[in-house]
Amino acid sequence: MAGPVAFFAVFFAYPVAAIVARGLEVDGVWQLGRIADVLAQSDVRHVLWFTTWQALASTALTLLVALPGAYVFARLDFPGKQLLRAVVTVPFVLPTVVVGTAFLALVGRGGLLDELWGVRLDTTVWAILLAHVFFNYAVVVRTVGGLWAQLDPRQEEAARMLGASPLRAWRRVTLPALGPAVAAAALMVFLFTFTSFGVVQILGGPTFSTLEVEIYRQTSQIFDLSTAAVLTLIQFAAVCAILAVHAWTVRRRETALRLVDASRTARRPRGAGQWGLLAGVLVTVAVLVVLPLAVLVQRSFGGGLGYYRALTHEDGGTFLVPPIEAVGNSLQYALAATAVAVVVGGLAAAALTRRDAGRLVRGFDALLMLPLGVSAVTVGFGFLIALDEPPLDLRSSWILVPLAQALVGVPFVVRTMLPVLRAVDVRLREAAAVLGASPWRVWREVDLPMVRRALLIAAGFAFAVSLGEFGATVFIARPDNPTLPVAVARLLGRPGDMNYGQAMALSTILMVVCAVALVVLERLRTDRSGEF
Repeated sequence: MAGPVAFFAVFFAYPVAAIVARGLEVDGVWQLGRIADVLAQSDVRHVLWFTTWQALASTALTLLVALPGAYVFARLDFPGKQLLRAVVTVPFVLPTVVVGTAFLALVGRGGLLDELWGVRLDTTVWAILLAHVFFNYAVVVRTVGGLWAQLDPRQEEAARMLGASPLRAWRRVTLPALGPAVAAAALMVFLFTFTSFGVVQILGGPTFSTLEVEIYRQTSQIFDLSTAAVLTLIQFAAVCAILAVHAWTVRRRETALRLVDASRTARRPRGAGQWGLLAGVLVTVAVLVVLPLAVLVQRSFGGGLGYYRALTHEDGGTFLVPPIEAVGNSLQYALAATAVAVVVGGLAAAALTRRDAGRLVRGFDALLMLPLGVSAVTVGFGFLIALDEPPLDLRSSWILVPLAQALVGVPFVVRTMLPVLRAVDVRLREAAAVLGASPWRVWREVDLPMVRRALLIAAGFAFAVSLGEFGATVFIARPDNPTLPVAVARLLGRPGDMNYGQAMALSTILMVVCAVALVVLERLRTDRSGEF
């Protein structure tokens, strides 16, 4: 456990603490009164209100749209189901910059809606809400649908036989059982939208700003570190509260239910109602998921192959190298980040499954989720100001980017491997130890064969999320080594159709790479491989 703790202490807690101290400490004295001063500003209160309001609205809208899909994937069996499951998961593994770019191509200036009906939704809250639903649709389908598929349908059938209507049977029997999963999905969606950065940065314009966007503006444009530090503390407190509630719902989900084999609960659609629901979900996926991605691809070929060819040339402005080099940079960074995330996350997951793990070790499980919610902007800027002195002077080192990306990948590794490691019969390990096997050989001969597939899935998730990390990387990626998300954001920030087209082309390339990683994950995934 010492390794993961040291990793998070040095590369997460220390940079965050450093930037907070830089903003609130003057001549060794903490200026805590600055917190009240910042909260008294009307524009800050507006950002807090909008951040909370849009997260609540995004969560409610996502549940409303995605719960029918969760039922379809859990209870209905139809041709192309596995392919459709992969399609709806693509948005979740896409970088938020690509999500914002896809919706910009759909609802922005010169987008599909603008061309057909003269309607523009960019710089409106509706564009942000729809993009959040697009991004988080798979969270609800996977989390709620995964549990729904394992609930014994005979309980609801028994209620029907006793005279309950279909709606009442569902409301009185199934819904209470699904409650913990729905709550867990809602909290995860709220967490992702509360800390939204790339989507709001691209679609919100100057009108709308979340805490994450405001922290970025205060640090990179206004250089007001004290205000950024206060906003970081506020976001940190909110995320801790969300994760505490999420941990409670997960414990309820794990201990309060009896589950059955999911492969025995799905049936062919029966009756007009189920066929109509399936058709409705297919239309929703086509409009909400497929259409934005298709428009993104279509816009990337708007100039034939011209936008793609332009990626191979230097422009002497935004980039010091041809933008296409961002593809190679991102792949190299993501591979290095994946290696770090798998090692750190694997060690943490192994420690959390030990029978003699104390309360402090088990509490570290919740802390591992913090990088998903704490401001990535703060972490990135903290890297610059904290890791600038020996023996950790890393500002000019290429490893800085993979380390920041690995912080986001570790939680996915832990959440994927924990259920499988917990399922390994401890008696097998004890028998091997009694026969004289060393701890290393016990892990190699007993654990590894059982968790190999989960390990590959964890690596795939870490690779996908590392590839798309933007909030921290935007601060630390050098102009001569940009990553794909950073390159897309810089191109979108420049005027001109050529820059816009190149952004669409790079986003399409990034989408394809993420989709390929997802297809590999779907081929490896088993029912017991991971909680998401």
